[in-house]
Amino acid sequence: MKILALDTATEACSAALCIVGELANNGITTKYQLAPREHSRLILQMIDELLSQAGVTVSELDAIAFGRGPGSFMGLRIAAGVVQGIAFAHDIPVIPVSTLKAIAQRAYELTENENVLAAIDARMDEVYWAKYSLTGKQWILDGEEQVISPDKLHLAETLAGQDNRWVGAGTGWASYADRLLPDSGFSLLARLEDCFPSAEVIAKLAIDELKAGNTVPAAEAIPVYLRNDVAKKPKPVVL
Repeated sequence: MKILALDTATEACSAALCIVGELANNGITTKYQLAPREHSRLILQMIDELLSQAGVTVSELDAIAFGRGPGSFMGLRIAAGVVQGIAFAHDIPVIPVSTLKAIAQRAYELTENENVLAAIDARMDEVYWAKYSLTGKQWILDGEEQVISPDKLHLAETLAGQDNRWVGAGTGWASYADRLLPDSGFSLLARLEDCFPSAEVIAKLAIDELKAGNTVPAAEAIPVYLRNDVAKKPKPVVL
């Protein structure tokens, strides 16, 4: 099983190649760089290097996974465009993965805590937000992913009595921690303000999705913006 994964939804730009049962680090090799506004320059180079180093051709891939959002408007368009270009040209199924779920997975790997409050700074005085809990091997979303003002979440009331059960992860905590939990006395187990989604964790999440047949055709590799004021679909990038 060979899965190519990529993510350009935040300041981090990354690509990963997962070959189940081979290579180091559970079969995953990865390229990762914090590089705001450089994703379009870096992502194709990262993909080329990973495939070349592994001796794998695009036509050998079983699926392509990508961070489908929410996240940066331009970053999501870049990822979706690249994925569509590859998938259309080679008839490869696609696995869209939530970037907030990817943050939850990364936070779990860092803390071993199964309850994550994932938040990405959405600018415009808002956060992309989700509550995820790991049950068995499945991440369960409590409610829905949303874009919302941090003042409207009222976390101290919602999570009353659950001190030190939750981890806060993502850039939303770096920007709005004082408004997400304003002098409430509520305590998080940990706060990971620089916890970004990555192609590596997206590849890990994609393994079970591929085994379960949860893929979409290239035409449905669409970004999830959450905001309603973004319309045009990304143009495929032909490789």
